[in-house]
Amino acid sequence: MSETTASTAPTLPARGRGLRVALRVVQVLLALFFALASALPKLIGHSSAADTFADMGWGDVGMYAIGVLELAGAVALVVPVLQSVAATALSALMVGAFVVQLTYFDGANAATPLILLVPLLVIAWVRRGHNEELRRLVRNRARRG
Repeated sequence: MSETTASTAPTLPARGRGLRVALRVVQVLLALFFALASALPKLIGHSSAADTFADMGWGDVGMYAIGVLELAGAVALVVPVLQSVAATALSALMVGAFVVQLTYFDGANAATPLILLVPLLVIAWVRRGHNEELRRLVRNRARRG
């Protein structure tokens, strides 16, 4: 390859590439957190989750429902076409978790959902370009089926 061709090839600046990699790492870490630390205890009915949901009066149904939503969000967070929607949905769950922490638990651990909300909102915003691709896929699927 000639020097001219190599210099005119479109490349991202190192900073842009580094930011994309950093954002991907944050997405993977959040996905692991939501899948393993948050959803798993609910889905296996661990006493720490079961007791909390029982205290709130939500019972097993509420516990399993939130666990499934968190696991689905965790998986979707690493699927490129779904990552913005997943981050938005998980953000909504974190707003709900914040409200629950304030109302049921007098603010204990209320900072945790807010801390998680910040990177989720960044992911939703930065990855929003994938939403059009998702719309196109859904429209094509609806036309075929």
